[in-house]
Amino acid sequence: MYKTILVPLDGSPRAETILPHVISLAAHYNARVVLLQVVEPIVAMVTPYDMVPYVDKEAADRVLQEVKGYLTAKEGELRGQGIEAKAVVESGPVVSTILDVAEREQADLIAMASHGRTGLARVFYGSVAAGILQRADRPLLLIRAQD
Repeated sequence: MYKTILVPLDGSPRAETILPHVISLAAHYNARVVLLQVVEPIVAMVTPYDMVPYVDKEAADRVLQEVKGYLTAKEGELRGQGIEAKAVVESGPVVSTILDVAEREQADLIAMASHGRTGLARVFYGSVAAGILQRADRPLLLIRAQD
């Protein structure tokens, strides 16, 4: 049923609460797991004279290396359990990048944890899960992460 499962992570323990579910599904269906973390560009400065944002390349490279290390460790954990895994790091807007990677990797399922924000917190912070839910053209496994 599932051949490829895309798992967006953000480096937080809350996001990782989806992993036991993914491990179970991947083992049952002998599915490949694609671990994804999307890094949004880090804008260092916008001056009143120049409305073009300045991106600090060194800071961006440092963040990318940290993310790659994190995902490589998670990839190793899955492989250690006999699951075929691949780590992918992308830059860009989170929701559209997740959907683009799902298409590119031919994911049969997107599996992720929601932080479960409601009310004003959801309005101010937005919801990646809600964005994926509204725009995804494939099955979505969504769990609510608990504190």
